[in-house]
Amino acid sequence: MIDGALPYLRCPNCGQGLHRRDRALRCPRGHSFDMARQGYADLSAGRLPHVGDTAEMVADRETFLAAGHYDFIADALAAAAGPGLAVDAGVGTGFYLARALDKLAEIGLGLDVSKPALRRAARAHPRTAAVLADLWRPLPIADAAADTILNVFAPRNGAEFRRVLRPGGTLLVVTPAAEHLQELIAAHGLIRVDPEKSEKVRNTLDDHFEALGGEKLAGRLRLTAAEARTLIGMTPSARHGATAPTEDVTVTAAVHLTAYRPR
Repeated sequence: MIDGALPYLRCPNCGQGLHRRDRALRCPRGHSFDMARQGYADLSAGRLPHVGDTAEMVADRETFLAAGHYDFIADALAAAAGPGLAVDAGVGTGFYLARALDKLAEIGLGLDVSKPALRRAARAHPRTAAVLADLWRPLPIADAAADTILNVFAPRNGAEFRRVLRPGGTLLVVTPAAEHLQELIAAHGLIRVDPEKSEKVRNTLDDHFEALGGEKLAGRLRLTAAEARTLIGMTPSARHGATAPTEDVTVTAAVHLTAYRPR
């Protein structure tokens, strides 16, 4: 659905608008960007310092999310999203963005650095456009284009989020609460939630956004051993020596959802 998002996209080199010609996006100054055969556009404008989630992590995430375990998060995000363009900064498989599009948003634009994730995000919903882009760099999106920005367990670029969000728009940020996955952390060596997480979020956003309010979303997940292994596999802990569960387990899932408006 890259054509539907073209009015909102901009050349990452010069900031001009883009048009599609065959399997490439081009700007009036001649900069050209390839479209992958899987449907996403590469607007990274140069080598990326990191490649994001691996194919194995993405496959585990899609399996786990499709089972409905995090539906309570997706439903809360969808209920808070507005009409118009929804940008998912750190889109992953496109699961949360697709839920928002089903509810209200008209066009979805998902940004990520993981090519395996973008291959899935590009087909997550008929009205989703997927773009390879680094959230730490200037985003290839026009000023004040987005009505809603979703940011779920992903990096936050406060200055760029403020630039691309319209004055009356909403930024929705999901971060893990202290007890998120605590049973797996204790038993299997997962990476613990940073105790300074809330302060770090404020530091990245407070200069550009005002918090409207937030809520804590929590649930108890009854997982088979295989589902618990899949959950671990979709997190960064999979790369850091976490052990694999061999028995069924009940796990706490708890996150903070905070809505922000531009200052």
